[in-house]
Amino acid sequence: MKQLRFSLLFLFCVLITVPAAAKGKTKVIAHRGYWKTEGSAQNSIRSLERANEIKVYGSEFDVHLTADNVPVVFHDSKIQGKHIQTTPYAELKDLKLPNGETLPTLEQYLDRAKELKNAKLIFELKSHATPERDREAAKIAVDMVNSKKLGKRTEYIAFSLEAAKELHRLSPKTPVYYLNGDLSPKQLKELGFAGLDYNYKVMQKHPEWFKEAKDLKLKINVWTVDDPEVMKEMIESGVDFLTTDYPEEAQKAVLLYR
Repeated sequence: MKQLRFSLLFLFCVLITVPAAAKGKTKVIAHRGYWKTEGSAQNSIRSLERANEIKVYGSEFDVHLTADNVPVVFHDSKIQGKHIQTTPYAELKDLKLPNGETLPTLEQYLDRAKELKNAKLIFELKSHATPERDREAAKIAVDMVNSKKLGKRTEYIAFSLEAAKELHRLSPKTPVYYLNGDLSPKQLKELGFAGLDYNYKVMQKHPEWFKEAKDLKLKINVWTVDDPEVMKEMIESGVDFLTTDYPEEAQKAVLLYR
């Protein structure tokens, strides 16, 4: 009887501690949403919905300002030959994504995100033509996220150091990550950023940054990790987040290797 009680107690302890341990695992971010799936497309609202359905940690998306200050969700600088940042929204609004959706505005994207409950919003603010324009874009972005009451679900990322600093200044409680790969963890800590969000090749060149970041209590995200062997390497190196075009495969890799 005592042995049975001990076995049951041990099983109970295991069951209640598994979720806590799982919290320490590498979390998966869908790069430009979950778009490598039927009916989806990069940065489409459907890609956000699909990322939410598979319960990834976050869905990453890219935002440009049009010439007349309308934030739109798209990765490339041009859509169907039109340069987004120098074109008024009226000339872009009817353009289609590969899945048939029209080019989404940030407002449309966030309105749909409010209806979904799982995925964090990994908001990449694209670099703009000047530091002044970067700062203006950051303000428009933060104001819109806050107006939708999505600040707690949002994390900002940027290649532009000017944009990243302005995002942190405007929203100091929201995690901001720098993408460019040219600053050490110590430098990022001094700037007040939540961590580094670097191409995995940068981390392969600077393996010492894994420990340095952890010692400084900074988070580590790596992108864009699509190769299974690199997934294994990064997960075993202890990254906090892994950004990928293959989120379901990455979720399986996390279960295998962490």
